[in-house]
Amino acid sequence: MEINGFIVSISLFLVTVLSYAILLRKKRRNPERKSKLPPGSMGWPYIGETLQLYTQDPNVFFSDRQKRYGEIFKTHVLGCPCVMLASPDATRFVLVSQAHLFKPTYPKSKENLIGPNALFFHQDEYHMRLRKLVQRSLYPEAIRNLVPDIETSAVSALNSLADGRVVNTFHEMKKLSFEVGILAVFHHLEPHYKEELKKNYIMVDRGYNSFPTNLPGTPYQRAVKARKRLSEILSNITRERKENKLVNDQDLLSCFLNTKDEKGVILNEDQIADNIIGVLFAAQDTTASGMTWILKYLYDKPELLKAVKAEQKAIYQSNGNGKNHLTWNQTRNMPITYKVILESLRMSSIISFTFREAVTDVHYNGYLIPKGWKVMPLFRNIHHNPEFFADPQKFDSSRFEAAPKPNTYMPFGSGVHACPGNEFAKLEMLIMVHHLASQFRYEVMRPENGIQYGPFPVPLHGLPASFWKEEWTN
Repeated sequence: MEINGFIVSISLFLVTVLSYAILLRKKRRNPERKSKLPPGSMGWPYIGETLQLYTQDPNVFFSDRQKRYGEIFKTHVLGCPCVMLASPDATRFVLVSQAHLFKPTYPKSKENLIGPNALFFHQDEYHMRLRKLVQRSLYPEAIRNLVPDIETSAVSALNSLADGRVVNTFHEMKKLSFEVGILAVFHHLEPHYKEELKKNYIMVDRGYNSFPTNLPGTPYQRAVKARKRLSEILSNITRERKENKLVNDQDLLSCFLNTKDEKGVILNEDQIADNIIGVLFAAQDTTASGMTWILKYLYDKPELLKAVKAEQKAIYQSNGNGKNHLTWNQTRNMPITYKVILESLRMSSIISFTFREAVTDVHYNGYLIPKGWKVMPLFRNIHHNPEFFADPQKFDSSRFEAAPKPNTYMPFGSGVHACPGNEFAKLEMLIMVHHLASQFRYEVMRPENGIQYGPFPVPLHGLPASFWKEEWTN
């Protein structure tokens, strides 16, 4: 009996020790039990660090905290607790490999002005379906046929400036981007519809970043009214296309009208309107800002501008000094200009960050990202990190003679919510620079290096400049 009792005691002891060892091993293997909030400051009660963010250059705000806390840190801005991510691996984790753990998030006021059905407010089958449609109309196979039309818009825009008066370059580039955006969405559109769209779109654009209040006469309230009129105009255009059977696959509207899901359901008018307005919003300010920065950087680098002019004048001359249209293949063979565009997008980092929200508690690299917290991958911090780009504050287009390290160059975002129109935007930039460099000269009136935000970064005062037509000599 004593021996049996001893054996039982030993067995119980061994089972207890083994169970404890297994539990300890699980704890060691499960870092989630040890996860803690990232370092950082939540600032003052209620307002957090919002005042610090808005009373200094936001890039300084983010870079100072990265230096103090590291590549993952917490803060509290715009009424939300946030985790900031400034490393390529963390950005890939949020936007690509574990994107299902995070959802896109935007202020409700902005969602209302663009439209709740716009694809970038969603993360589901609807989003993937709409994204494929937008990609289909904006990928190289589709946009190569738009080169002559984009060229016509670019030449018209530049000719309208070439009288020597001082203009706000950013505002002029916005006009061009709107015209080109209309091409992508509708291909050809009746002038009266274009004017109505432009008039109401400008009102929505002005109210988009204003304080969201419905008080009569405020920019936001006028924007809400203009947004309703945009829906009406787009519904009329859509109905006319259907009635007159003017539907093909050459533009985005046609892609929307032709599509059916697996159940045979077509997109309704609200879904079409929201996504058209979303595409116009996504394309206009960002592309216009990019083109404005290109002009600034080229003006600051006379030798580089000279090289770009030589490259583009050679193409222009091969086209009979403008008698023949620029071709798609020629836009694929502008190596100097293309590298200038890539470096301009890195330096300016027009999309400095993006917003996501954790849909559950997320554990990453020993840190906890609580459910409901905002998560902001900081593209600009990565683009200006000397570990990835030597002497990052220096404009050096030759750095793109070699491909950047993976996940370090994201001017159009990354993952399933990356800009589907990035190739279209770069094509517009190439065509604009081709005609500017081959036929025009310009002078920046105030060559300061300041930046203003509205909300995207643009050169100070919108880059005031004068443009002149350049006499062509063989």
